[in-house]
Amino acid sequence: MAAGYAEILRARHAMRLLTGTLVGRLPNATAAIAIVLFIRDEGGTYSLAGGLAAAYGVANAIGQPVLGRLVDLRGQPKVQLPAALLSALAMTVFALAGTDSLPLAYGAVAAAGLFTPPLEGGLRALWPKVLPREEQVHTAYAMDAIAQEVMFTVGPLLVTVCVSLWSAQAALVVLNVIGVLGALSVVVSKPSREWRSAPREAHWLGALRSPGLLVLLAAFLFIGLALGSITVAGVAYADDGNGGDATYGWMMAALGLGALVGGSVYGARQWSGAPEARLRWLVALLALFYVPLTLMPGPVAMVALTAVAGVFLAPCIACAFIVVDRHAPQGTVTEAFSWLVTTFTVGASVGTAVAGPVVEWGGTRWGFAVPAATGAVALAVLLATGRVLTEPRTSGRVALSSENDPNRAVEPRFSSGDRA
Repeated sequence: MAAGYAEILRARHAMRLLTGTLVGRLPNATAAIAIVLFIRDEGGTYSLAGGLAAAYGVANAIGQPVLGRLVDLRGQPKVQLPAALLSALAMTVFALAGTDSLPLAYGAVAAAGLFTPPLEGGLRALWPKVLPREEQVHTAYAMDAIAQEVMFTVGPLLVTVCVSLWSAQAALVVLNVIGVLGALSVVVSKPSREWRSAPREAHWLGALRSPGLLVLLAAFLFIGLALGSITVAGVAYADDGNGGDATYGWMMAALGLGALVGGSVYGARQWSGAPEARLRWLVALLALFYVPLTLMPGPVAMVALTAVAGVFLAPCIACAFIVVDRHAPQGTVTEAFSWLVTTFTVGASVGTAVAGPVVEWGGTRWGFAVPAATGAVALAVLLATGRVLTEPRTSGRVALSSENDPNRAVEPRFSSGDRA
């Protein structure tokens, strides 16, 4: 397993691109907790903190696919770096101005979210250029999913360290400066500078004109909803005489650990067959292993069940990356990946909103029933639209169908002069 990942990281530019992307995404991964801690230090209410964090999240969900389309049209350096600078500048304005002017505070955090560069989608567009073999690209997608889990685990720790050493205000500024440096490391690299999207058909829907992509987004909306609902149900379980914050912390860590293990094992194996069929099985297993959470045993057993519940999350995400690449219309690969990120994030936000009333109405057990139910809905979407997902845009060769291949022939009915 280690040898397979080491082979990818030894490829020229691979380590730099992966590290730069993760560092560049650090402000986005830590924005919610950094905003909450900053507002607390400013003496603001939790309602204000939640409202500002929500404004950032909504703006980020809007900005990712828009900036992703611009990357496909203009290239990575011309979009990613200016966006990173604008996002960091907006968050710095928020940190320096505070909450004396609420319109300015909301406008600044919204601008920071809106201009967050789509580094995640950009990296996945670059993998086929950096890695020569299709199976390496598939493994890189899995490694990418694993790295996300690490980032979202380490990121909050970095925020708390910055706050303890300096202040919440300094944490906002420092993390965004680090994010700009990460984006800069990516965009000045040779693969990023040379990457060009394939010619595309002019269409206002862009990547969303692909039926297969729409199906995938619908399914991952519910998978995101499942993940978001677990975080709320976990709090209710921990507060119900099961160890409080300590148990909740262990549950969330176990969820991430399960995803790390599952993603590592998935990425180390060469898989045969169509990824669309494999994705259905992975989503089915994901939904199935959410069900035991409703048993709500003691804290130790519950932490173990949470770890098992997380095992199939990273494999689902890694497999979805492959499906996106196969179904995205030509010339829209970055935008398509950005839509997947946006949909998953929106689903998680909806999940937290749904789980709260469910717990209050039916109790914690019903809260844990939400991820199992929404996982089943995601599976139902994939099963009901099976014919759509069996007709990908490409023949399945990720490396050959990549947007990065300058020698690839333009598809029939596409004009090389058309631009969306």
